[in-house]
Parts: sequence; structure tokens; C-alpha cells
Amino acid sequence: MSDLAFATAEELLSRLACGDLTSVELVQDARRRTEEIDGSLGAFVRLNPRALEEAAASDRERSAGRTRPLEGIPVAVKDNICTAGLETSCGSAILRGFVPTRDATVVTRLREAGAVIFGKTNLDEFGMGSSTESSVHGPTRNPWDRERVAGGSSGGSAAAVAAGLVPLALGSDTGGSVRQPAAFCGIHGLKPTYGSVSRSGLVAYGSSLDVVGALARSVADIARVLEVIGGCDPADPTSFSPARTEPERLDPRRLRVGLAADWLDVDGIADSVAVAVRAAARALRDSGAIVGDVTLPHARWSIPAYYILATAEASSNLARYDGVRFGCRATRDDLESMYRATRGAGFGREVKRRIMLGTYALCAGYQDRFYARAERARALVRRDFETLFDSGWDLVLAPTTPTSAFRLGEKVGDPLAMYLSDVFTVTANLAGIPAISVPVGQDDDGLPLAAQLIGPSCGESLLYVGARLLERAFPPLEPPMRGRFVP
Repeated sequence: MSDLAFATAEELLSRLACGDLTSVELVQDARRRTEEIDGSLGAFVRLNPRALEEAAASDRERSAGRTRPLEGIPVAVKDNICTAGLETSCGSAILRGFVPTRDATVVTRLREAGAVIFGKTNLDEFGMGSSTESSVHGPTRNPWDRERVAGGSSGGSAAAVAAGLVPLALGSDTGGSVRQPAAFCGIHGLKPTYGSVSRSGLVAYGSSLDVVGALARSVADIARVLEVIGGCDPADPTSFSPARTEPERLDPRRLRVGLAADWLDVDGIADSVAVAVRAAARALRDSGAIVGDVTLPHARWSIPAYYILATAEASSNLARYDGVRFGCRATRDDLESMYRATRGAGFGREVKRRIMLGTYALCAGYQDRFYARAERARALVRRDFETLFDSGWDLVLAPTTPTSAFRLGEKVGDPLAMYLSDVFTVTANLAGIPAISVPVGQDDDGLPLAAQLIGPSCGESLLYVGARLLERAFPPLEPPMRGRFVP
């Protein structure tokens, strides 16, 4: 493998700055690796044909003395984030051939920071899944074991970074879709505070839950990406620019971390995950942080509340895909038949399931029974976190996933088992607060294990402090491509 494959963005920027490397060389190397490897991974659904042209433009900017935060760095973009002139299909047949006329705000900000858009990554259809198996493009496989899932729904982004194809990727996180695949693939994944990153140009799934996040091999790279893509955007009325965290709160020796100990005893959690999270707690304590057990009494209602709220919003958001204005259209003699045929052929099984669940929850006579109760449960989950943070805790430490990566096909026929993959991640989405998944070792099969840190609203800087402590305690996992993954 190339010596560029597993370098962090910070390391690559240093080499670019000293003239040891050009962006064109970097993109050429990434393209060569992708052509060699991705046929057996399925991380990308398409590459940007103008990537080398963008890289050459970046090299000219650097030669002229202009350097920007991501100058010349190739970045992968999840295929539910709009890219002007480059198809955005959301992993769905109904949007096959849809080419946006403008970039999403986050893509615009990447370009303005000098990044090279390398390609679009695979995902569960419309972001609805936990394994990247529901994509019309086929599944994404885990770089650590090609018979296992890469997680979802941002599985393509996670696999691309873990396999050394790109150093950085964007994903979206509605109920864990950045953190869960990051955990399965042994990299870092951040879900920012809701509203701190613009959703303009992100194809909507659950509008009150969706947020664009970042995947990378280091905490420093995650922080750099968020600095670039974050902040208020007039095109997204829910967006804002977060206030800076007070410097004195960023002292690791004053960090107070609450371990969600009761989460380590829930049904279905693997012993290896519980052991790894407790090891993470010890590592934080050994680094000078104060660690103690905390409880989140209403977290047990998170999964049912999430799957009512998210599917209800999906039912509304996906009503626009009718075959009239964009995407695929079935040919029929009358309008209603065309609608039925287009949506019947265009949507996959899981998307149809969630549309029906959401539509049912919003039906007259059922809104109070389901949707309104789910909103009350969300308020209680949010209040649990607010109570903890108001009482002096800075962060919550918890598992990211109940298990390491499961096998392809293992949960496809059991929707409830698949939904329970998100049991530890949906809480942060319901509360609208930031969370980061950090690798903390491997299980007996050599698969990555992870813990997540959850912070208060706009507490990303605190997350970085805790995540860096874990990063020092748990060195980067051996890249799977070296010696164990043969294309």
C-alpha cells in the first residue's frame, strides 16, 4: 500500500505545505487505490471526473501562496448530500439520474476551504438503515472483514476512510448513521449539535433529527472538518453559529465524565463491548479526568420514540418523490397510476416500510397515541441529559453499538433486530446534542470496538478533549489493508 493511504489529513497537509507532495499526486494515488480495492468493498457509487482538475487548481492556489484549511485534500461525500453536476441518488432507484444544479452548503464550504471532492459514497436507501445493505447500488463491505457490514447508513463513507481510500468523508447522522459505521470500521465519527451544520442540500429523511457529520482517522481531522462546514447558513433557518466553549473548561484534569453504566447491562450487548467501554472509562480516569456512574432513566424509550418520529417525518419528506419533477418516472395512462407505479418501483422495501409506519403514526385518531407520545418521550430524554450536564458533568461515556460489525445478511430479514443496532446512538439525536465515536480496541475476532462520548449542546470542544484522551490511550488500529486485506 502507498505510504499516503493511512496518513491523516493533518499529516498530508504538512507534506503538501513543504512541497513533498502535490494535490494531483495525492488524488492520483487515491484513485489508483480505489480502482484496485473498491470493487470488493463498494464504498463509492461514483467518482468525481473533475477531481484531478480540482486538484490541479488547488496546487496552483498553493503555488500562488494561498493556503486554506483543507487545501488539496480529497474528501468523500455521502450520496444524500447534493453535488452540482454529479448525480445524487440517495441509494434509491427513484432518484437514479438526478443531477443537482447546486452544491449543498457543506460541499460549498469544503470547496471554499480548498478540498477536492473525490467521489460520492454508498448508503442505505435515503439513509434508512444500519448496514448499507438496502442501497440500490448493492452493499458496502467492511474493510476488516468483507463478509461483514460496514454499518449504516454512512457505510460507504466509513469504509472509504478505513480502507485508506480518502482521509476524510462526510456522512449524515439521523439516529447514529455516522457513529455506528465509524465504530464498525475502526475510525472516528462525529455527530455535531443539531443546527450547528447547515442541512441545506442534504436530502431530508427526518428533518428534526438529521445532521451532517464527519468521519476521519483522527480527532484533529474531525475538528478541522467541522470548523470548515459548521456555522449559520441563511439557506437553513434551523442553523446557527455555536458560541465558543470557555477555555478553562477544556482542561483535561478538570473533565468530569459520567459513565452510563446501566447501558452496559442491556439485553443484546456483547461482553467485549462492555469490557471495552469500561477500559475507556479507566483510561479517562488514568488521564486525570473524573469518572463516575450516571443514569439516564428515560433512555429506554429512545428506540420506540425515534422510530415513530423519524418515520413520521420520512413519510412527509418522501412524499415529493412522485416522478413528476426529477428522478425516475413510470409510464402510465393517468396521473394516479403513474404515481403508484413510480413509487412502487422506485422505493425499496425498507423505505416503503418506514413510509407506511410514519403514515400510520400520523393518521387521524393515532397522532396522540403515537406521535404526540413520542414527542413527550423525546422531551424526557433531552431533560435527562440537561439534568446531568447542569449538575456538573461535562460528558457522558457510553457504548456506540451493542456489538462489533455483524455479518452481511444477518439482520436484513429481522427489522427489529436491525433497529436495535441504534439503541445507544439515537439518544443524542433525540436530544439534539453532539456525540463522537472513538475506537477503543478490538474483539476476539479482530474487529474494531468503540465507545462514544456525548456532550452538551454546542459542546464539541469538550468532546474533542475527551476523545483526544482516548485517542492517546488507544493507538490507531492496525489498518486492515496491510497484510490482511488483499484486493
